[in-house]
Amino acid sequence: MISFVLDVEDLADTRFAVSPLNETVFSLRVLHDPSLSAVHLPWRRSVLGGLGDLDTDLLMSLVARRRTLPDFLTPRPAGFAPAFEDELAVVRRTPPGLVRRDLLATHAPDPLPPALRDATAAALRDTLCALLRQYWETAIKPMWPQMRLVVEADMTYRARQLAMGGARLLFADMHPNLRWHNGVLYIAKMISRHQVAASGRGLLLLPSVFAHKPAPPVSPEEPPSLVYPSRGVATLWASVPTDGAPALVSLIGAPRARLLGLLAEPLPTVELARRLRVTPSAVSQHLRVLHATGLVTRARHGRQVLYRRSTLGDQLAAPDGSYG
Repeated sequence: MISFVLDVEDLADTRFAVSPLNETVFSLRVLHDPSLSAVHLPWRRSVLGGLGDLDTDLLMSLVARRRTLPDFLTPRPAGFAPAFEDELAVVRRTPPGLVRRDLLATHAPDPLPPALRDATAAALRDTLCALLRQYWETAIKPMWPQMRLVVEADMTYRARQLAMGGARLLFADMHPNLRWHNGVLYIAKMISRHQVAASGRGLLLLPSVFAHKPAPPVSPEEPPSLVYPSRGVATLWASVPTDGAPALVSLIGAPRARLLGLLAEPLPTVELARRLRVTPSAVSQHLRVLHATGLVTRARHGRQVLYRRSTLGDQLAAPDGSYG
């Protein structure tokens, strides 16, 4: 078990970030072991056919037998949503000694794979950066706008949880392996066992499309951060939602019935448009009607307006068609 000790100031400094480099590196697990997530099989099939002469042996060697990954390849984002190239520039500046330390810690107690043994740490770091950039362009970048919408929708949900119930509610449904108690965040079912005191460094939370469970840094020397599975990942590869019950479609029309079906949780217009594969303006037109008729509610959260089914909307969308 790994645990983070967070005082009041650390909780105040808890923040979220979006990291394209983190997603690129974590996707290697799914590429390496398709059994980790059946949800990502469509993505994996499409990627494998386009990697060409990329050195996949070297890429796969980054994933240890225990599925750990080197910390230096997932640096702590300096801002909310850094560009991939900016994050990769941080990796290129990693001291060779830290590269070697992280590679050894990732694969321990096993020896390093042959692909990681032969070059010097500095040369290996530079080769990995070039390889990850090529892999990003092929495997992640084409879908990155949609992936980012998914993780940002998760952040919106988590911020609402934090506002309603503090840290206890924030972590309550993030993952079964997480438990918050008396100022300590416990992360169960970890290979290593150590406790990290935040000591004024706060906690960084990174929702991830490709993470299958919470993933703190391997090294206890790193500041507290946690990559965790994002909500809504299945919507990335899912087909457009069905129209809903025939009676509901007859009453409000197929597009609005589909919208109502999605609004069991608060969602912004852009995320609804992504899931329905239509333009945001088309979604906005239907949302205005649904709001005017009392079927959805709306509330501003930061720069976004979130829509959600009202009680009446819940009753109309009920699978059994019951209205009371």
